[in-house]
Amino acid sequence: MNKVILMGRLTRDPEVRYSAGENATAVARYTLAVDRRFARRDSGEQTADFISCVAFGRSAEFAEKYFRQGTKIAVSGRIQTGSYTNRDGVKVYTTEVVVEDQEFAESKNASASAGMGSNVGGYSAAPNPGRPTPSAASGDGFMNIPDGIDEELPFN
Repeated sequence: MNKVILMGRLTRDPEVRYSAGENATAVARYTLAVDRRFARRDSGEQTADFISCVAFGRSAEFAEKYFRQGTKIAVSGRIQTGSYTNRDGVKVYTTEVVVEDQEFAESKNASASAGMGSNVGGYSAAPNPGRPTPSAASGDGFMNIPDGIDEELPFN
């Protein structure tokens, strides 16, 4: 079985190209910075692995449209290895994750507070006046249900 699940932040905007031919297919390449579970012993600082990913078709178009540098995403796919000979005649070995599924791993508001700005993916983070704000959360991390909303809930 060849299955990989990663969560990390994009190191830069995805690079998207289209294949040549009658049915051009989008190919997106991006690198994920994935934090290691443990910090370095000598310095105590967090380290990361930089993992190359490639997405095809609609997944590539989605990445082009919505993913930006610093966006935290979750990816699942498979590892693919390969090799080629560069212009200098040296054989180069490659390893990358072929993306089968990709999704955002945090909200737009969390991305904005991480220094991404409030306009992620072309959408502004406008509050919905009909919903309670996260500041209405109790100390246990759950939001309080506003009074008088019991009739609107689909369960009792």
